[in-house]
Amino acid sequence: MLTGRFPSPRSSDRVRPDVAVVGAGPIGLAIAWRCAARGLRVVVHDPASGSGASAVAAGMLSPVSEAYFGERDLTALLLASAARWPEFAAELTAATGADIGYRTEGTLMVGLTGDDLAEARRLWAYQQGLGLPVTPLRPSELRDREPALAPRVRGGALAPTDHQVDPRLLVPALRTAAQRAGAVLVPHAVQRLSEVDARITVVAAGCGAAGLTGLPVRPVKGQILRLRAPDGVAPGFRHVIRGYADGEPAYLVPRADGEVVLGATVEERSDTTVTAGAVQRLLRAGIDLLPELAEYDLVEAVAGLRPGTPDNAPILGPLPGRPDVLAATGHHRHGIVLTPITADLIADLVLTGVPDRLLAPFRADRFGGAGSAGAGGVGSGSVGSGAVGTGGPERATEGDRWS
Repeated sequence: MLTGRFPSPRSSDRVRPDVAVVGAGPIGLAIAWRCAARGLRVVVHDPASGSGASAVAAGMLSPVSEAYFGERDLTALLLASAARWPEFAAELTAATGADIGYRTEGTLMVGLTGDDLAEARRLWAYQQGLGLPVTPLRPSELRDREPALAPRVRGGALAPTDHQVDPRLLVPALRTAAQRAGAVLVPHAVQRLSEVDARITVVAAGCGAAGLTGLPVRPVKGQILRLRAPDGVAPGFRHVIRGYADGEPAYLVPRADGEVVLGATVEERSDTTVTAGAVQRLLRAGIDLLPELAEYDLVEAVAGLRPGTPDNAPILGPLPGRPDVLAATGHHRHGIVLTPITADLIADLVLTGVPDRLLAPFRADRFGGAGSAGAGGVGSGSVGSGAVGTGGPERATEGDRWS
C-alpha cells in the first residue's frame, strides 16, 4: 500500500507530473478531475478519449436492479456510488455548464410471460432481502406508469432510486472539467508503464489494463442498438425499462432528444463485430416489451468491450509490489455508475496514502499472483487499441441478468 501523505504540489519538483492517468474514459477523466482540483499536476494519456466502452454504454445508474446473487460487496459499492451521483452531476454541470442527461424517473423491471415473471420475482425477493427499494406492481399499475408497455406484460416492479445519465454527454463534460482544473491531455498510446514518468500512475485503461499490468481483465463484448422516435418527438415512455421477453433479457433507456438505447448482449468475445442474430434478438425483445418501437428509426448498431474480471468486480488500488501504480479498472457493466466513487477513492488514496475501507474487497492482490511488480512495466497493451486477448466462442455468460 502507499505510505505517508502525498508530497505537496508546491514542492521543488516543478516538471515531473504528480499523477499520470492512463486512459481517458469516464473513470480516468473523473480521477484526473478530482486530482487536479486538489492542486496536483495531472497528465492523462489516451489517443482517443471516450472511444472505449463508454461510447457504447447505456448509462444506467442501477445499483438496485443490478444487485445480483453473491455480489454483496459489489452491490454495496454500487449503492455508495449511486448515492454520490446527484451531487456529482450537479458539481460537473456547475463546472462545465454541460447537460449530461441526468434523469431520475426510476426503473421499471418487467416480465413478459409467466416464466419471465417467475424468474424476475426470484431476483426481486433477493433484492428486497437486502433492504433495497423494490416495489412489486400489477400489470395495471405498470401501465398506469407506462401506457406504452405491451398488454402481454405479466407484472413488474419499480426501482425508484435507479437513475440514468448519457455517457456520450458525460465524457466530454468530464474532459472539460479535468482540463479546466489543470489536467493536461496527451493523445498518446501507452504501450508500457515504463514510458510513463510520474510520481503516481493510475491505470484506468479498461481492457488495455491487462497488458499494462498483468491483471486478469478480459474483454466482454456487448452489442447495443440506438433507435429514434419518429418526427423528433420524445419517446413514448419515461422510465428505464428492464425486462425479460420470452427469456431474452433487454433494457430500454429513453433520452429527452428522442433516442432510445436498446441493449445489450453479454458475450465472451473480443471482437466488435455487430451480428445479425444479436440485432434480431434485441429488436424482438424490445418490441415485445414496447410495441411502438417497431415504428422507430434504427439509427445505430454498435458493439463494445467491457473490462471484466473473474468475479465481475472492479480492481481498485495499488498493484502488488508497485505502490506507485494504482489500478482503476475492471468495472465491467458498472463503469458509469461507479465513476464518482472510483474517482473519489483513488484521488483520496493518491493524496493521503491511506486506502478507504471501501477498497478492501477490490484489491488487486485478491487474484493471487496477478498484477505482480514484474508485469507492471512490461505489458504490451495500449490505451485505446482495442481488445487484449483472443476471446473465445460466442456465448452469453450472464443471460439471466437484467442487462
